[in-house]
Amino acid sequence: MFVAKSEIVALVGSNGAGKSTLVKAIAGLLPKKSGEVCFDGRAITALPPEKIVQLGIAVVPEGRRLFGPLSVVDNLNLGAYLRLKDGKQEEVKRDLQAVFELFPRIKERTKQLAGTLSGGEQQMLVIARALMARPKAILMDEPSIGLAPLIVQEIFRAIRRLHEEGNTILLIEQNAHMAFKVSHRAYVMELGCVTGGGDVKDLLENNDVKKLYLGS
Repeated sequence: MFVAKSEIVALVGSNGAGKSTLVKAIAGLLPKKSGEVCFDGRAITALPPEKIVQLGIAVVPEGRRLFGPLSVVDNLNLGAYLRLKDGKQEEVKRDLQAVFELFPRIKERTKQLAGTLSGGEQQMLVIARALMARPKAILMDEPSIGLAPLIVQEIFRAIRRLHEEGNTILLIEQNAHMAFKVSHRAYVMELGCVTGGGDVKDLLENNDVKKLYLGS
């Protein structure tokens, strides 16, 4: 399984297939029993999470995982913590304006506590927080889960725009319909194993994929 620079690759599978576990393993949050994780030409299998973040991998976790008692802007600044620590305040200010342009709703709520936002606004904030790290690659774990259809459309419009700006995204989704619409390639995971993959247009013609994940 691989993700090339500046492409969106989807990972689909039923609930419990192991998609979120894979994300945590890549991010260094779970130990690996076998195999190797490589990023940007080097092995990162044994690196701790903070080193993986420094190398340029950001995670949009399942279930939001925001700092609820902190304000919207404080959550965003935490995403840029390493850059602020390096004295890049002006650069971070410019990036704040960029994420506010991507998600105007959170611009209107900069002083509001993150825990009081709606589910859709929280999802926008957690994506924006990941972007504040200026990552080379973004791992998005179920960004549409638990959201109303109109908000899902808005989230996926933002994902398309991120791709247009050159971002590299691994998109983990149960919503295969939406994932395939924005992705170049996709993999299928079952019971902890990647069982297939290829160009999205080819997978859309695969009868097993259509039956199991597209309801047709």
